Amino acid sequence: LCLFRPAGSPYQPAIDALESHPEKKFYNVSKLGGAKYDTLPYSIRVLFESSVRNCDGFLVKETDAMNILDWKTKQSHVEVPFCPARVVLQDFTGIPAMVDFAAMREAVRNAGGDPVKVNPACPTDLTVDHSLQIDFSKCAIQNAPNPGGGEQKPLARLSPLKPPLRKPPPCRGHSGCRGSCGVGEAGRSPGPFSAQIENTPILCPFHLQPVPEPETVLKNQEMEFGRNRERLQFFKWSSKVFENISLIPPETGMAHQVNLEYLSRVVFDVKDFLHPDSVVGTDSHTTMVNGLGILGWGVGGIETEAVMLGMPLTLTLPEVVGCELTGTVSPFATSIDIVLSITKHLRQADVAGKFVEFFGSGVSQLSVADRTTIANMCPEYGAILSFFPVDNVTLKHLKHAGFDKAKLEVTEAYLKAVKLFRNDESSSREPEYSQVVQVSLSSIIPYVSGPKRSQDRVAVNNMKSDFQACLNEKSGVKGFQIAAEKQNDIVPVQYEGNEYKLSHGCVVIAAVISCTNNCNPSVMLAAGLLAKKAVEAGLVVKPYIRTSLSPGSGMVTHYLSSSGVLPYLSKLGFEVVGYGCSTCVGNTAPLPESIRNAIKQGDIIACGVLSGTKNFEGRLCDCVRANYLASPPLVVAYAIAGTVQIDFDTEPLGTGFNGKSIYLRDIWPTRQELHTVEEERVISSMFKELKEKMEKGNKRWNLLEAPESTLFPWDLKSTYIRCPSFFDKLAKEAAPPQAVENAHVLLFLGDSVTTDHISPAGSIARSSAAAKYLTSKGLTPREFNSYGARRGNDAVMTRGTFANIKLLNKFIGKPAPKTIHFPSGQTLDVFEAAELYQKEGIPVIILAGKKYGLGSSRDWAAKGPFLLGVKAVLAESYEKVHRSQLIGIGIAPLQFRPGENPSTLGLTGREQFSILFPPDLSPRMTLDIKTSTGKVFSVIALFENNMEITLYKNGGSLNFVARRFL
Repeated sequence: LCLFRPAGSPYQPAIDALESHPEKKFYNVSKLGGAKYDTLPYSIRVLFESSVRNCDGFLVKETDAMNILDWKTKQSHVEVPFCPARVVLQDFTGIPAMVDFAAMREAVRNAGGDPVKVNPACPTDLTVDHSLQIDFSKCAIQNAPNPGGGEQKPLARLSPLKPPLRKPPPCRGHSGCRGSCGVGEAGRSPGPFSAQIENTPILCPFHLQPVPEPETVLKNQEMEFGRNRERLQFFKWSSKVFENISLIPPETGMAHQVNLEYLSRVVFDVKDFLHPDSVVGTDSHTTMVNGLGILGWGVGGIETEAVMLGMPLTLTLPEVVGCELTGTVSPFATSIDIVLSITKHLRQADVAGKFVEFFGSGVSQLSVADRTTIANMCPEYGAILSFFPVDNVTLKHLKHAGFDKAKLEVTEAYLKAVKLFRNDESSSREPEYSQVVQVSLSSIIPYVSGPKRSQDRVAVNNMKSDFQACLNEKSGVKGFQIAAEKQNDIVPVQYEGNEYKLSHGCVVIAAVISCTNNCNPSVMLAAGLLAKKAVEAGLVVKPYIRTSLSPGSGMVTHYLSSSGVLPYLSKLGFEVVGYGCSTCVGNTAPLPESIRNAIKQGDIIACGVLSGTKNFEGRLCDCVRANYLASPPLVVAYAIAGTVQIDFDTEPLGTGFNGKSIYLRDIWPTRQELHTVEEERVISSMFKELKEKMEKGNKRWNLLEAPESTLFPWDLKSTYIRCPSFFDKLAKEAAPPQAVENAHVLLFLGDSVTTDHISPAGSIARSSAAAKYLTSKGLTPREFNSYGARRGNDAVMTRGTFANIKLLNKFIGKPAPKTIHFPSGQTLDVFEAAELYQKEGIPVIILAGKKYGLGSSRDWAAKGPFLLGVKAVLAESYEKVHRSQLIGIGIAPLQFRPGENPSTLGLTGREQFSILFPPDLSPRMTLDIKTSTGKVFSVIALFENNMEITLYKNGGSLNFVARRFL
């Protein structure tokens, strides 16, 4: 279902042939829609085409297509189905999806159905990119001895036009190298600081000659395959057994970037029938593809699994905000500055739950990389997606990305035929939008974002004063409430034989990450060129700072290497650590013990600076309380400065050779420098090489063995892969929704509770319930791995739900993953209390404030509470995706009426609550809740459409879909 199916559609007469390629057929929705179609936003035109092509009178009806065509009058009022062309999974969310598929096969077999029928019904790409952890960092070149002897001199300038040296002789061992570099002669070498660095991909720090891979990458890869072997075998079994599954192996690249560089079709050609590419994924950064003119957004794993089984997504026909870009970008503003500026404008415009579509003269000045950077951030300002229609800039990019001439011709001809191609030179009017927001690119200046939320922008020239204000402010979304007499405290610390001084604002983590926001080559090259100039000027990074460089794919390493800047990044400690999500998801290695102790003992507000998209408090490291998002060159700059308490205009980054003060303006690369390097180095051959790498896989993956049986052979001793209990009560007919009687409140939460607070992520704390479980299975802390790696084990994930150290439960009064078990009065871990309630047969609910479920889409933010026994969440408001996830797992999202909350209603959370769900439950129905104190108040059942009610009555989407096979 919901696949390509022209036969039987009532719109068959609209099938047309492409004039330039008559063998190519398509639904000519432009003719079908007439004048109304011409006024539709481009993103709505994609929805209309999908409804016409997939119309079967059952899941997609003619009235659905007509409602979309009447978007101008129907927006925000009607529900419409949408059948995406494909699905993208990354392994953190992909493994629970595939485990659920495997469990569903088992459940269908047990209920008398045919398990072989359980397969994804649409193309599904699974990228294994979240298993990387940084066990090793820093290049040997940073702390290398000087085996050549003599005075160490400044690193010589690059010779970028010289070709790499070829076929170096094998290394026979020498002091410091231990034979690992693979090149050179034994004995003395010229020394890393006394010879010219050639333009080579990777250099041995002792011979300055090319080596196949840096030792750091190889060590991290070896650790990744070792600790994740079991789950990787499960992935390989999935790719062999399930139809319509293709798998991108580890060490290839990040899901969002691979989706851009390799998986995107722009136009699907299925047996000579054309239709637009569209995608949903289990990662909020799926929205990046909208920069290519591909409609796509992130949804929960629960909804994704339903799409994979042929069900359409159901969404309220969205409003579309037109964002008009005008003016010219400042030469000092990077893509991330543009992103953060537009984020601010769109947050102020209240685009939550809406589509955003870009138009105006400024659009053509943005490259596809700029557009995907902007599109990536739409979850942070609340939009469903941010769409850039295909234009000449897009086609030029696709040509460089490896699209052949014939494919480009068909793509352009088709998009123009259905009026999905935007031409700035055309005299035709712009589409009509729900509202228009204007942004002048000329007004954008460099910003960072933090210290706790991505929406809190800080102009770089105000950074010092803003951080000081954060120290003074009351503890909250920005403040740290440090007493005035302690704000100038300095804590001396010994590290590697030298004394350093830590103070508030000191930088201890600096991560250059090229995924999502910073996949744009210009910002990564800017970081590299800045590093080059810094090294040449004599600047260094303090050795205790946890620096890392995590490229989004091999292409990033390729252009950093071919442009000659990689050795300079390595010299400053920004060594390539591997290909995958690391620092952003809390997988960075612990800080040195002496540094950690100094921070904690001195109560220092230490800082992390990273070029990612998430900076929630405590995400990077529990002792790093201030985290700033910045562009890659600014990450390098703050690492060199060693503090965020610096005014770049008036204070130097440091002292260079001959005692000269070096300012940021002295080493900042010009736009002309960036343009020259980008034009010369970032070329189509890089895309070609990346595609070849993806198709060949890697040796470790190719040699990995995996079973091929129809049903997965579950290992009862496994701590990675476990058959979940979602289908334990699967029956052919669904039971009516049960009343919630005398429920206790498991957690009483405030505003802005994020999915990071709810869902397990990052490393597993040694004192946590999950750690106790793994220890009982005979594992040592070194073997715990991360929550992300163990998402296929519901026992671990349930114990990690609400285990975030920053969780603020009003019952406890301070941040801690604790709650009160009211029958006994005990203060327990959240899991332990929930387990007691379940043993006692007592249901539980959650009370929360505004914006419950903010942040990345995480299926375990719904699955975890469900397995803890949560029957309903009662909040003032919800993040849209998380609300739908709660329904998709079988938890009722209830909302206080406007102007009401626990405080106004006099609720303490210590009452017991009873909720009755009527058989004729309808969207946004008002329900009465009775408490054990006799109070009765009304709430809104936050179901937006009849499909959501159907899913809830079936116990969630998983059981609803499974029943189709019985």
